[in-house]
Amino acid sequence: MKKMLFHFILPVLFILPVFSLSAYDWGILLDQSGGIENVNYLGGKTSSVSDGINYSGTLIPWFSTPFGGAGKFFLSAGFTMEYANEELTFLPQLFRTDFSRTMENGGELRAGRMQYADPLGFVANGLFDGVQYSFDIGKMGTLGIGIFYTGLLDKKNANITMTGEDLQSYYTAIDYSDFTDTYFASRRLMAAVDWNYPDITDWLRLKVALIGQFDVNGREESYHSQYLMARGTIPWNQFVFDLRFCMEAAEMKKEYADQIFRLGFAGELGIGWRLPTAMRSQLSFTGRFSSGTTDEDGIFTAFVPITTETQGDVLMAKLSGLSMLRLDYTARPSDAVSFNLAASYFILSDLGTYNGFPTQKDGHFLGSEFSGLLVWAPYSDLRITLGGGVFLPSLGNADNISDPLWSINLNAILVIF
Repeated sequence: MKKMLFHFILPVLFILPVFSLSAYDWGILLDQSGGIENVNYLGGKTSSVSDGINYSGTLIPWFSTPFGGAGKFFLSAGFTMEYANEELTFLPQLFRTDFSRTMENGGELRAGRMQYADPLGFVANGLFDGVQYSFDIGKMGTLGIGIFYTGLLDKKNANITMTGEDLQSYYTAIDYSDFTDTYFASRRLMAAVDWNYPDITDWLRLKVALIGQFDVNGREESYHSQYLMARGTIPWNQFVFDLRFCMEAAEMKKEYADQIFRLGFAGELGIGWRLPTAMRSQLSFTGRFSSGTTDEDGIFTAFVPITTETQGDVLMAKLSGLSMLRLDYTARPSDAVSFNLAASYFILSDLGTYNGFPTQKDGHFLGSEFSGLLVWAPYSDLRITLGGGVFLPSLGNADNISDPLWSINLNAILVIF
């Protein structure tokens, strides 16, 4: 508990005495979610209806103030109460807390706990502790360089499950008598170089990044990886074409085994069509592919992202060894109301990597998912969302005799200034 208080309070004590409170800003965000489902994300179904009832409520005060003329400090922390699997959990959290400063040459320096997202959006996306410097390189766009650490993040928000030990730790309940080993995320050091070239031509926007992460957990099992990725966006009339690709080089070592080198890759093709209707609407297609493991001694292995970006709204599967086809229809009948309807189909890249539901894998076609989302935002500081869906393994051949999975969720976000 003392270590927890040290990590949360020290940054505040360090910087608050030099604040000028003449121009500060603050607010409170209340985020509440509740739902019912028959999904067990350890790879099966819940055994009873009561097991599927869940609730999460988070209170997030935030504070910002100018600092030193060209700088700004932002602080947000929160407290979450969760009820899931018939257990109640209380979770303190430090959210975005960073210092930013605009330099004389037009560049920006940021330090602290900040949001970072790679150009693809599914390799490294979330809060990271570290330092990042971005600057303009003239007609060649902008360049960003950052160094980050994940070991002080809470594991539920960090969502890092790169190895089997990471996954086991993620699902281990938080024990305040053993807080250090049950609260914090997998310890990984990450370096990122981003190049954003929005005006390479009149018809192409380009983003490129090189990311390396290094396992510093000190375990017998380790996983280091480097990612080279590119994203090209082509707007054309009412259409937007989005192509993303990533190559991964991984050095992995398992207990009592030598370190081995493997390659993985992932890609995505997205097409968006703004429909020529009176109601603002868009039809989108997304095809996402990730490599699987060819054989034990082969050079290619399952693609492993740094942070786990779940695929689907009900299945919530990890991208490794999985591919997905998805069709979305999004519409906004009014300024306050919008909705989304989606149909997804999941395909296994190999029969060994994926370990979610269904656990039986006789074929590569996992099944289909149908989901919907309704959003009501009558004011800028209030948003209510109702979502639900069903996953049908019967529409695949991996396990076509299992019962469907389903979920219904309600979320409300209120901002108080």
